[in-house]
Amino acid sequence: MKANHGTFSVVRMARVFSVSPSGFYAWKQACTQPRSRKIKRQHPDERIKLAFDNSKQRDGARRIKVELEEQGNKHDVKTTADSMRRQNFKVTTDSKHNLPIAPNVLEQNFTASMPNQK
Repeated sequence: MKANHGTFSVVRMARVFSVSPSGFYAWKQACTQPRSRKIKRQHPDERIKLAFDNSKQRDGARRIKVELEEQGNKHDVKTTADSMRRQNFKVTTDSKHNLPIAPNVLEQNFTASMPNQK
């Protein structure tokens, strides 16, 4: 209907497609105006992106949440993580890999009687 809006009348096209003309106009208006949820997300998303870039794109949702709280912006971890996911931030940790893992030689024993023992 949108493509033929200039050629045919909205009432005629609505009758052919069995939809209401007001439904078409409502759809057209919804497509041109940003949704209220999107508007509400825009400002926090910008702050989260700035904090992520300031950390050289290293920090995760928890650290970014703490940084934003220090600046006076309250966000919970889930909201921050959702924003990061929505903005397609790169995940740098892959703990589900099949690569070999180095053995734990020290086994948390960091004491040594002399230098160069461990």
